[in-house]
Amino acid sequence: MTFEAVVEAAVRVVEVVGAGIMVFGGLAALLAGIPRALRADTRPTAYQSMRRELGRAILLGLEVLIVADIIRTIVVEPTVESVLVLGAIVIIRVLLSFSLEVEMDGVWPWARWRMTGKTGAPGAPGAPQ
Repeated sequence: MTFEAVVEAAVRVVEVVGAGIMVFGGLAALLAGIPRALRADTRPTAYQSMRRELGRAILLGLEVLIVADIIRTIVVEPTVESVLVLGAIVIIRVLLSFSLEVEMDGVWPWARWRMTGKTGAPGAPGAPQ
């Protein structure tokens, strides 16, 4: 078995782990959200909670898939074309991750400090740390 074949097999395992994280994380979010949706006291927040957990599973799965793409490009196929394809894949996945985070939090990342209700930006003089 060649080095490339071993690395390709390892990349496949990492890809399966990334996809598994998304599938099982999505199922876990759904299974945890159903009882919350059925109880009257947690019903108003059940949907948001389920969405947040699903988004987290997708984000983690995407990060693992990016690792697989990087390994494949650097070790197995180090050509200019494969590096450009990797760049495009990473950009698309980063934009997707960014939009998922904004969707889950409901606020731009640079305005996240406003969600805490604090008066100053983190690190600003007089702002709580």
